[in-house]
Amino acid sequence: MNDIPLGRPTDYPDRFDPGLLAPMERAHARAMTAGTALPFSGQDVWNAYEFSWLNGNGLPQVAMLQIRVDAASPRMIESKSMKLYLNGFAQTPFESAAAAAARAEADLSEACGAPVRVDLRPLTEMEAPLNALPGESLDHLDVIVDRYEPAPDLLRSAADADPVEETLHTDLFRSLCPVTAQPDWASVLIRYAGPPIDRAGLLRYLVSYRRHQAFHEATVEQIFLDLKARCDCRRLMVGGWFLRRGGIDINPFRADPGEVWPVLRLIRQ
Repeated sequence: MNDIPLGRPTDYPDRFDPGLLAPMERAHARAMTAGTALPFSGQDVWNAYEFSWLNGNGLPQVAMLQIRVDAASPRMIESKSMKLYLNGFAQTPFESAAAAAARAEADLSEACGAPVRVDLRPLTEMEAPLNALPGESLDHLDVIVDRYEPAPDLLRSAADADPVEETLHTDLFRSLCPVTAQPDWASVLIRYAGPPIDRAGLLRYLVSYRRHQAFHEATVEQIFLDLKARCDCRRLMVGGWFLRRGGIDINPFRADPGEVWPVLRLIRQ
């Protein structure tokens, strides 16, 4: 953590430099939770809306860059270092858009220790309607909340009830950056099959992250593991749509094999 740029004054370079990337070992965050044999699959989907480079004539080009990092990769990238790295493309010439994307894909794959997919989307070809999350919102529930650190004991399911399949979500989620304590706002979706989960307890549990400091990826993993451990979910997917910072939003999802991630852009993103 001492080697990452987050929380420190930093000059924003205008030249390309792969050395700006700060990989972090996932095993450190997982040592006390998921362990070495991962009980989920998933991806971290980064959407960079401020990506630019120069063409052969020195004319700036712009596009939206999407980065997909597999949850099984040994390393993830610290977010501020990602912003510094991508900013370095802005004054760097590439012979084509494909060459710029390939350079980013190669650098990020090396940093993460596993193949990373990078897609460059020209603005003229983008179709990105704003969406609402599927399923039912928990936010209308009139609950008393008095816990603002993760409280998995709030989770419970009705083991003697008939199993259900539900998709639930909330827009009330907030956690904190583990370095700067800045707020990280998100919408969280939970899709599961199994005994019905107590919705009031689930909402109180999700809101309990309000003062919790952790990276987005670790937060979503913890929610997945807590639900698995306490609610006897036979199938489960947890996704977090985190709001944009520095032109990038990060959307981790963790799921049992076979669960499909809904690719959406929400109104706050």
